[in-house]
Amino acid sequence: MLREKTCRTAVCAIAIFSSFGWLTSCNSSSSSTVALNGAGSTFVYPVMGRWIQSFSESHANVRINYQSIGSGGGIQQVKSGTIDFGASDAPLSDSDMAQMAPVVQFPESAGPICVTYNLEGLQNPLQLSSDTLAGIFLGKITSWQDPSVKKDNPNQKLPNTKIIVVHRAESSGTTAAFTTYLAAVSPEWAQTVSKGTAVKWPTGLGAKGSEGVTGQVKQSAGAFSYVELTYATQNKLPVAAIRNQAGKYVLPSTSGTTAAIDAFKDQLAQDARLPIANPPARAPDAYPISTLTFLIIPKDGKDVQKRTALKQFLTYVVTDGQQAASGLNYAPLPDSVKQLDLKALSQLTVNGGPIQ
Repeated sequence: MLREKTCRTAVCAIAIFSSFGWLTSCNSSSSSTVALNGAGSTFVYPVMGRWIQSFSESHANVRINYQSIGSGGGIQQVKSGTIDFGASDAPLSDSDMAQMAPVVQFPESAGPICVTYNLEGLQNPLQLSSDTLAGIFLGKITSWQDPSVKKDNPNQKLPNTKIIVVHRAESSGTTAAFTTYLAAVSPEWAQTVSKGTAVKWPTGLGAKGSEGVTGQVKQSAGAFSYVELTYATQNKLPVAAIRNQAGKYVLPSTSGTTAAIDAFKDQLAQDARLPIANPPARAPDAYPISTLTFLIIPKDGKDVQKRTALKQFLTYVVTDGQQAASGLNYAPLPDSVKQLDLKALSQLTVNGGPIQ
């Protein structure tokens, strides 16, 4: 009833504009409306829209804007104090946090980074070992007829075309997650390229945002890239099965990410920033290029209403909101990680005191 009443007195809508990269929740005309602004990860962008929509149904006076500008941009805006919360697929290190005002960070979701491609004529999903995948992004494997690709796909008819590598052009948490995996499986990648939100790519074309990457892959025959599973699904792009440490080719899925989280659950209980890429062979169903994604929030703030609404929204995200995430190719957080999140949320303050 509250939702209906609000929408009779104001234009009430959830708008998701990928080209502009922002989300807006139900906008009430009431003078008591509380506005919250967030920005960052494109990885979490689809589910952030769902969270905002669901939360607004019971909190019609809260308006939440989220800009999908990439993890690096979100971190910078948190540092500059221009947003109420940031989202990043690459957590801040201790040294990062030492260079900015106090923040609280914790994982709010998890999911697979998939390898997508534009190849005609394949009867089954492309299969790739870690060596082949690293070789392509190192620029050493340049043709779909390369023996390494054929070895991974013995029964496939591969096109006689060159491989067009596409990668993110801006600072990106998706890049951080993907390069973390490559650094874990390829000593050469670890030594020559390393990992991070932005790296010096040995080969390929840059595209901005997950939207730019998927667009470039769709229009280029032979193209090959990495992107969040939701973007691949929405754009009807195929995804590759990646061989894990157990020797099994695994397609990206929420269950595969859950298996990766479970493989590291003891370590995550100590430090939730631990990468969950390339899980050990004891997790045969784990998808190897999985990642947690994080919220980064200023520890203190001055506006009581805003800080209260922010804590309520983030509490919803890491509790009831996890079920909504599972319907959009995100893996729900295990209870042990949820408890760490709630403990982190209890550290948020307003004017130096607790948020009621």
